[in-house]
Amino acid sequence: MQPKLYHCGIRGNVSRTTLAKANENRDWRIYADFAQVLINIARKLYTNEDFGVQLKQAAYALDSTTIDLCLSLFPWAKFRKHKAAVKLHTLMDLKGSIPTFIRITDGKVHDVNILDELILEPGAIYIMDRGYLDFARLYSFTQNLS
Repeated sequence: MQPKLYHCGIRGNVSRTTLAKANENRDWRIYADFAQVLINIARKLYTNEDFGVQLKQAAYALDSTTIDLCLSLFPWAKFRKHKAAVKLHTLMDLKGSIPTFIRITDGKVHDVNILDELILEPGAIYIMDRGYLDFARLYSFTQNLS
């Protein structure tokens, strides 16, 4: 047994069910906050990485992916009549390929709605597909950042 685990009070092997039960009572926000801390550390490490194009401005890519789930196991994630899903929205910093924004939503949430949650950086270049096309929102972004 490793000395660090012993000093933490773990005297033997820990089963998966014990960990699963402990995680049921644990607040998920601690993991979200810790992920943000790790992302900030990684961004500082890779901020000068070249991604093939020489740009003075920061460049970000925004996209989402739908993750299919079993409706009988995840009834809270109803997506269609016989299908469950969640959607993972990610804003990637292209220097170092580090995510700067991650949001998990219901599968029904349209991509364009995530634009309301982003905190944009003045002077940065944002690359996104047609799912994010809303001229009113994009115009308000340009007005707020200038």
